[in-house]
Amino acid sequence: MGDKVLILPGYGNSGPGHWQSLWQAAGPAFQRVEQRDWEHPVCAEWVAALEKAVAEAGDDCVLVAHSLACLLVAHWAAQTRQSVRAALLVAVPDPSGPAFPSDASGFAPVPLMPLPFPSLVVASRDDPYGSLDFSRSCAGAWGSRWVDIGPAGHINGDSGLGDWPEGKRLLESLTEAAHA
Repeated sequence: MGDKVLILPGYGNSGPGHWQSLWQAAGPAFQRVEQRDWEHPVCAEWVAALEKAVAEAGDDCVLVAHSLACLLVAHWAAQTRQSVRAALLVAVPDPSGPAFPSDASGFAPVPLMPLPFPSLVVASRDDPYGSLDFSRSCAGAWGSRWVDIGPAGHINGDSGLGDWPEGKRLLESLTEAAHA
């Protein structure tokens, strides 16, 4: 994959066993977008950090978002003038759900307008942070392709996915379609 890939972790960042961290360690094309505060996320701050990262990476970059960062991408896309090649959005959390972190602010309401770039939403049947119905409705509103990967928890380090080869295949199919 020749594109620069911006890794966008969710609440609490992605630890060493998370597939995002493993992808980042695998090659220089993968670059993590750092946030000032991973434990008390403020949407406007996260959007500003993403805006800066995309400006530095260029419009050929690809976003790989997990959890809260999926909502970040939707908020960023609703207000930026920049674009990206594509976005992989994994484990979209429901801000009105009981497990949503109370110290995350500004992520609701979720922007429900089509994303101006190709995107793919990946969902798990037993994600405690967002239901299949919620992720499917976000995918529909965003104009994203939607994939149910079965029971995989929150599709994170605790899910036992390792470097998540299926996710890499989904990313490759998304970027190939975006190049066409």
